[in-house]
Amino acid sequence: MHSTLSQLLTKCKESGLRKTKSLVALLQTMIEKSVPVTLTDLIQSPMLNDQCDKVTIYRLLQRLNENGIIRRIGLHERSAYFILLLPDRHKDYLICTSCNHIEAIKAPCPVHQLEKDIAKQSGYKKLFHELEFFGICPTCATE
Repeated sequence: MHSTLSQLLTKCKESGLRKTKSLVALLQTMIEKSVPVTLTDLIQSPMLNDQCDKVTIYRLLQRLNENGIIRRIGLHERSAYFILLLPDRHKDYLICTSCNHIEAIKAPCPVHQLEKDIAKQSGYKKLFHELEFFGICPTCATE
């Protein structure tokens, strides 16, 4: 976890974000959770609850998202979920349109080779993709 935190803090510094206790606590919390989290999840985290208020967490999430350090996922008209963008740890997600449950897809990403081909053909650098599948989860489907 320490090396991941160091990498993220370096990326934050390169993006012009100051290293604050709130920023460190937010990143540590997201590293520990390792799943998409909502603003509410973060506010209720004991580590963050002691360091900062809801507004500070929200502002940090916005700045981290703008600088490509986290990614907002989920249904746009419902709660936003946030996940850290870590090198070599790409995940795609299944999202339930009924209950908002989000889970990582447990299969190789079918787009990685296409992404490499597009980067090679187009000359784009630091190319990335986001893949989210929407549907009804097994729990909601049986209700």
